[in-house]
Order: sequence, then structure tokens, then C-alpha cells
Amino acid sequence: MEENEHDLLVRSMTWEADGVLSVVLARPDGAPLPPWEPGAHLELDLGKWIRQYSLCGTPADTATYRIGILYQPDGRGGSAYVHEELRPGRVVRVRGPRNRFPLVDAPRYLFLAGGIGITPLLPMMARASADGVPWRLVYGGRSRTSMAFLRELVPYGDAVTVVPEDGGGRPDLDALLGTPEPDTAVYCCGPEGLLAAVEERCAAWPDGSLHVERFAAAPRDPSLDGDDTAFQVECARSGLTVDVAADESVVDALDRSGISVPTACGEGICGTCETPVLAGVPDHRDELLTDAEREAGRTMMPCVSRCLSGRLVLDL
Repeated sequence: MEENEHDLLVRSMTWEADGVLSVVLARPDGAPLPPWEPGAHLELDLGKWIRQYSLCGTPADTATYRIGILYQPDGRGGSAYVHEELRPGRVVRVRGPRNRFPLVDAPRYLFLAGGIGITPLLPMMARASADGVPWRLVYGGRSRTSMAFLRELVPYGDAVTVVPEDGGGRPDLDALLGTPEPDTAVYCCGPEGLLAAVEERCAAWPDGSLHVERFAAAPRDPSLDGDDTAFQVECARSGLTVDVAADESVVDALDRSGISVPTACGEGICGTCETPVLAGVPDHRDELLTDAEREAGRTMMPCVSRCLSGRLVLDL
């Protein structure tokens, strides 16, 4: 097994809302699990699927991990497998924890959740409360019965606003975000419509104020990317050079040549395929890297990103 890869036992599965199961994982021998911080996720190897799920338990609990999984019958298969086939007592291969959505220090926080997007925010709110940092959560969903973990939010009282659509409401983003607050960090997770609306309203906020986590890639403006031309990838460790056609991804070209790169989303949003770049200029098309990371050019997501320099040298 790779470093930070574990075979974990499914200890329990609990209904948290309509269509939402929480899954608690532990080592079969009861040994402590690797530590994690709010915003982290696990990568589950489900055989035909590799999927990422946010940790929504308590970092202080070193005996178990908890994740929340929304049933999506028309999705890509991972959630359906968990809901229909995974059961307590089964063993699942897990990688991580990894964290691309860390909680930064701030004088105050505004948390915005849509549906299952509540999961990464739960540990953040608990951490902020423990640290005595003021915060507010606005949590939207289709209905109260579909909104997971509501009972866990009750002790927070007036810090939490629940806005179910079937109750005639939606979060008032203009009121929440219309006036920039330089001392507030905004954390948002949920469906693309919510994220896009929040990003639009936070455009006037100070740089670095907004932090988002996506479940699917945002629509891209093709004019922002380079041309889809052919290029070469040199694999430094294997010594192999691969031609990448204009109509194929780096991952597909490498796979065609016998070099397997772990992938999951295929959209540049999960980080599973992140690969160090030793030379060349990547054409970044992912949703994960910061502007500084893109400028540095030391890493890329080969499931979607390409090349601006005709040749890339990757640490493969």
C-alpha cells in the first residue's frame, strides 16, 4: 500500500437525512488513525470508482473517521455503491486524509452551505467555537428533511440560520455579501449555482476572503485556456516520453503508454492525480490550485491541464 493508505472497517452507517448516510470508519485493530484538520477529505477506493468525501467528524477523535454521503442515483456510481452495497463490517481501502480546503486564521467566519456541502463546514464551526472566534452559518437546502446534521447544529443557537426552499426561502446572498467585510473569511460549499452566485458577490471583497470547495467543475471560458494542441510529456523516473494528442488528456496518453496515474473526478477538482512538474509550462485548467501555485508551475492536474511550452517533464 502507498503511504497514508489504509484498509478501514466500516463500523456504522446512519441515516442523517433523506438520501444522506454518514459512514464511520476505523482501523480493524482499533489503532489510532492519522490526524486531520477541518476541511480535510478522504479518498475511498470503491473498486470501479475512486471518490472523495469530506471528513465531518471530530479531529480530536483519533479512533474513527466520519464522512457524509448523498445518494445520487443518476451520478457517476460512487454514492450508489455506498448506499446500495456498502454495509457495516466491510473493509474499504482509504487514502488520506488530504486537505485542499483548510480553515485559515481569521477574526470571524461566515459559513455558507448548500445541501451536502454542510459536511466540511461542521468541523470548521466546531473549531471556531472552541477557539472563541465568532462565526455564522447560513445553511440552505431543498427541505429540512433533506438537510443532514441539523440536530448537531441546535447547540449553536442563533449562530445558525437554516433556509429550506420548501419553506419559501433561499439565502439572501445580497444581504450577506453585499458589503465587503475585511475581517471575515467566507467559506462556501454546495452546488455550483450557489458557488457561482457567492463568487460573483465576493468579487469586491479583499483577495483571499472567499474559500470554496466544489463537487463538480465550474463552467470554463475557453478563451482563458491555451489551444488544444499536441505536445510531449517526459516521465523523469521511468525515462519514457509520451506524445499527447490534441484530443486526449495527459492521463489518457500516459495510460495508453503503460503509465498509470491515479484519478477520480476527471475534472480537476479533487487533486487525486496531482503530479509534480520538473520542467515546462503547464496550461492549468483545474479548480484547485491557487494563483500562486499556478504561477510557480511546480505541480499540475494531468486529468485536465495541458502544456503551454510544447513539452513537460513530470515526476513519473
